[in-house]
Amino acid sequence: MKTALKLILGLLAGGAIGLLIGGVISVIFTDVTWSEYIGKYYSIDILEGLSVLLVAIISLVVSFVVLVPIHELGHLICGLLTGYKFVSFRIFNYTFIMMDGKLRIKKFAVAGTGGQCLLTPPDLPIEEIPTGWYNFGGILANIIVLVIALPFFFLDLNPFIVEALGVFVATDVIMLLINGIPMMAGGVGNDGYNIRLLAKNGLSRQGIVNQLRANALIQKGVRPKDMPEEYFMNPKDIDYHNALEVSIPLLYASRLIDEMKYSEALECMEILYSRKKEIMPLYLKEISCELAFLYLRTDHPEKADELLDKDLRKYIETYSKMMSSKERLLCAMALYIDNDRQKAEEIYSNLKSRQDEYLLQGEVLSDLSLIADMLEAKPDN
Repeated sequence: MKTALKLILGLLAGGAIGLLIGGVISVIFTDVTWSEYIGKYYSIDILEGLSVLLVAIISLVVSFVVLVPIHELGHLICGLLTGYKFVSFRIFNYTFIMMDGKLRIKKFAVAGTGGQCLLTPPDLPIEEIPTGWYNFGGILANIIVLVIALPFFFLDLNPFIVEALGVFVATDVIMLLINGIPMMAGGVGNDGYNIRLLAKNGLSRQGIVNQLRANALIQKGVRPKDMPEEYFMNPKDIDYHNALEVSIPLLYASRLIDEMKYSEALECMEILYSRKKEIMPLYLKEISCELAFLYLRTDHPEKADELLDKDLRKYIETYSKMMSSKERLLCAMALYIDNDRQKAEEIYSNLKSRQDEYLLQGEVLSDLSLIADMLEAKPDN
């Protein structure tokens, strides 16, 4: 109900903003006065009033559906023009990825995001890799859309079209401000923040470059343990408020887990978890999941059970169909907490039968191997 209420209030607010912007632009750029503009809406009946509301709601939904891909397309084009190579392009829960020379669509989602364009950086020394245009591309796309849309207000359009156009422009402006003004939300830096950060912070630049390169390989089916060693670092002094820097030890720990060096990985994850008040929520959930798995694999089921509260279990279930690492954790929970080997084997069989559906193919291969080792290490009683 809270989610539905927020959605409804957001739609109503978007409609109101659209009407206001439509009025401001009409008054400034045409000969329409405020009285005339408002009078157009006063003169409509109840049915027409409902139509105004419906147009506002539909316009807001359509604006979001159109502008998110355009924003990500801006990242894609600017990235490609500065030497990056295509890896994947996600709109909402659907990801376009090149596999075996063919474009395929797979389901994948990241909490709190509507889209994502992932490229791999050019093969250059870290200090020479361009990061500005790749991050600025989405902002530039929103600016171009705004420049194209504004002249339409000079035309003699139906009030409903003006309203829809106002909502579209308002949505574009909000996206432009949210992405362009340097800020952090939930511990994640926006495009503007990343442009400024990557220009002066070498460790953050190293973090995002390693992340992008590792991501490109894992989508091609390469396991972390088989990737170049230079992608994996474990710096002792990092800013835990900085998601790009936190990604470095997280990537390092993922390799240790794939190598089944559970004690070393556990030490790394416990250090990260000890700074949980500083780390962004999404990363903290991932750290908690891997920490629970490591506790189970190092004979500390009571510590794992303590971590696995209702909220984390819901997160695991939600992403289990998109991230094979969650199936691995569910299998470990079945084995070491529920003592249900049959359930664990069913999870393994199901994951194996569905492995081609996952986006992160290297992760799937890793998780299947880790599960097989887990089942072998804990024989049927």
